[in-house]
Amino acid sequence: MDTKVITAHVPVPLAEKVDLLANRLERSKAWIMKQALAAWIDQEEERHKLTLEALADVDNNNVIEHQSMLDWAQSLDTDKSKSVTS
Repeated sequence: MDTKVITAHVPVPLAEKVDLLANRLERSKAWIMKQALAAWIDQEEERHKLTLEALADVDNNNVIEHQSMLDWAQSLDTDKSKSVTS
């Protein structure tokens, strides 16, 4: 696989944590950084997908009224919790 070097300045405490993890896991700092960057990108891609799905729900008027949510939340402290209705 082709690779490309990416340089980033990070705070010293963060760099020291990377060093400690690399030593503890017996992995290179580069491996730690690749794992961390890949996990962050996966998380951001999932967040973007979920945001687009939520916006599509709003466009399709698939929403729940604010008062219905308040009623539901307040019912959680009672013996008979309500269901959420749109």
